[in-house]
Amino acid sequence: MSTPSPEASNVLFREKLWPSAGTWIWPLLIAITAGVAIAPISVPWGYATGLIVLVAIVVIFLLKVPTLEVTGENLTVGRATIERKFVGEAVGYRGEEAFKQRGQKLHGLAFMNLRGWLDAVVCIEVTDPRDETPYWITSTRRPEELTAALNGVMYEYTEEGQRESESHHAESPTDD
Repeated sequence: MSTPSPEASNVLFREKLWPSAGTWIWPLLIAITAGVAIAPISVPWGYATGLIVLVAIVVIFLLKVPTLEVTGENLTVGRATIERKFVGEAVGYRGEEAFKQRGQKLHGLAFMNLRGWLDAVVCIEVTDPRDETPYWITSTRRPEELTAALNGVMYEYTEEGQRESESHHAESPTDD
């Protein structure tokens, strides 16, 4: 029996951002389109082309699945890695606020690892004075766990999130 390496036991959070079930229809549709485009020339070549395109796209999808990993020393998001000593505040978002973070509130220099099939995001501040990147933003299925691993917090528990929640409750009409 093998013993786990010290690095493996140091993992605080790990998640692979696999495509959702609905995402897998796109490789199929693209492959069918490629096969139909070639079929008037040769039906067997059309089938072959469709199959080759399907296999190629599925392989690309599987090779490009990013991994989020937090250890005691590093944070890895996809192919990017940063030392934990340069990681500042981490805030997780869901719903409408996550939508705003991916759009109107997004900083142009932020490092982005966004996946359209995932609603939640986590913004991770970069404190390295040599790095112009203000923060990393990544999609995740488990923002509560990721923010906890980074000693962060979910947006609804921040002062801003609580103020916004109170203002929404004050604006909503009450039934008398």
